[in-house]
Parts: sequence; structure tokens; C-alpha cells
Amino acid sequence: MSRIGHDDSFLYTSLATYLGKKLVVLLGDGRHRLGLLRSFDQFASIVLEGACERVIVGDLYCDIPLGLNIIRRENVVLIGEMDMEKEELPSHMTAVSTVEIKRAQKAERDATYLKGSMKNIMEFLGID
Repeated sequence: MSRIGHDDSFLYTSLATYLGKKLVVLLGDGRHRLGLLRSFDQFASIVLEGACERVIVGDLYCDIPLGLNIIRRENVVLIGEMDMEKEELPSHMTAVSTVEIKRAQKAERDATYLKGSMKNIMEFLGID
């Protein structure tokens, strides 16, 4: 019994067209990986060379180097080819260090938590 179905064969053919190209991969948990597609297997797991995780918070971004990265199929939501001729990011985006982006992520999480807490308190008190 083969694990490859009719729909899966199209997926493998599609992945083959991306070999050696720079891709952006959106993961199920919302993270973004960038890198060159070097290989994939019969389950459509992929190998990215020179991979990095792109973290974006507001107008700040940071590419955290990961090196060689293996991503299992069930973690992939979307794969797209990056156009090497075009600017990767809008001009208003600012590159920052890993420490700065982690600080910005924490501030964003704290603000989201505070907003949720305030909303719950307002609902509890019956205030619109």
C-alpha cells in the first residue's frame, strides 16, 4: 500500500520546481522561515539551506540565522518563492538586533495580555 495519493504527487512535482530557489515558508505556529530549498522527501518535508527565521514586530524586523533547517510537512502552511529582483521588505521596515526584536516581541505580548485583561474586567463589570 502506497502512502502517496493522487493529490500528493502534484505536491511533490510542485516542490521540485522550487529546488535551489529562495523560499519563504509560513509555519503553523505563525513563524516565517526563509532559505534555499535544497531537498524534500516522499512526505513533503523540506530542507532549507542558509535558513533564517524572520521576526516582524510593527515596523521592526530581524532575521535570526538558523543554518540548515528541516521542516516537517505537517508544520507547513504556505510555501512561496521570493523574487530576488524585488526589494524584500517595504522601505519603512527597520532591521534590528535579535535582542531588540525579542524585547519588542515581549512588549507586544504584554500589551496584548493587558488589553485582554482590561476587556475581561470591563465585560465583568458590564461596561461597554
